[in-house]
Amino acid sequence: MAKRDYYEVLGVEKDVSENEIKKSYRKLARKYHPDVNPGDKVAEEKFKEINEAYEVLSDPEKKVRYDQYGHAGVDSNGFNGYGSSNGADFGGFGDIFDIFFGGGSSRERGPQKGSDLKIDMLLAFEEAAFGVEKDLELPRLENCSACHGSGAKQGTSPVTCSKCQGTGQIKITQRTPLGHFQTVKTCPDCGGNGKIISSPCTVCRGTGKVRKVRKLHIKIPAGVDSGSRIRLSGEGEPGTLGGPPGDLYVYIDVKPHKTFERRGNDVYMEYPVTFSQVTLGAEVQVPTLEGKALLRIPEGTQTHTILRLRGQGIPYLKGSGRGDQHIRVIVITPSKLSNEQKNAMRQFDGVINSSNYSNKGKGKDRGLFEKLWDSLKGVGD
Repeated sequence: MAKRDYYEVLGVEKDVSENEIKKSYRKLARKYHPDVNPGDKVAEEKFKEINEAYEVLSDPEKKVRYDQYGHAGVDSNGFNGYGSSNGADFGGFGDIFDIFFGGGSSRERGPQKGSDLKIDMLLAFEEAAFGVEKDLELPRLENCSACHGSGAKQGTSPVTCSKCQGTGQIKITQRTPLGHFQTVKTCPDCGGNGKIISSPCTVCRGTGKVRKVRKLHIKIPAGVDSGSRIRLSGEGEPGTLGGPPGDLYVYIDVKPHKTFERRGNDVYMEYPVTFSQVTLGAEVQVPTLEGKALLRIPEGTQTHTILRLRGQGIPYLKGSGRGDQHIRVIVITPSKLSNEQKNAMRQFDGVINSSNYSNKGKGKDRGLFEKLWDSLKGVGD
């Protein structure tokens, strides 16, 4: 049967670029590869036809001869397929992606650090502020004590894999239409470990690791907050092939407080006061993170005024000193007054005038304030 035109086989025009020829070939090769179509003789023949066409059209010299003389201008045997340098057949469908898009790189097997672990810890507000010591139980893998992490039965030892010489990987060189490519595969004999265990440990079943619950005592420094992360070096999973263990990361979350709100290293709170306390001034005991402290309320303090207690906030995580405590005073309006109390309030209101509130009317606002005062007192224009 006469051969089809190579351009028709690849589905490209005669004046197409080299990149377009390569792109079309890759698409068709993936579609008709024998591993994708097992037992399909038609797909197998098409796969051979595609490779033959590409071998000619991807070679500039052969392409010129083919364009001038057709099939007679190139090797009549065409392309006989491709395989490894030692004559073995092409491995499988996964290999075609290694060839087209790049395989792995050779890497010697050596000591590898163990995996890191993460644990969440919920702290009370005061615990985060001043630090705390905690005991925790951490389930993790540890080296088997029976085989000391080797995975081999007591009295035996793992031996170096003869196939990969202990690297855990093997190199395969393949000849393709795009040239010679070298791919790296996991060694099938040792599974990538580089060692062969003929007599596995009966305790860990050859893994060299067992799961245990480890008890840890850790110190949480003062000043941590939600989102803080503490690293405990070497408390993660054990390493492999003599590598160091991973680390343990403790992520902090802090419970909200019923009285205080944290903003950085400062704390905020609201404190109720009476009308007479803000009017006449007073000294009151307010709660702090460590008990109570004396707060002086200046005479004439207005409601929602924020007063400050220096050094009563959160300790700085790095460095000395503490933030401040801010107290917003809230004037509580009395209710359920007796007739005597109401009369006293009326008498008080009767002797108050705008001069007692003059500190609230300043500059250009003074005239407006006085007009508002007169309207409140019932003074006509």
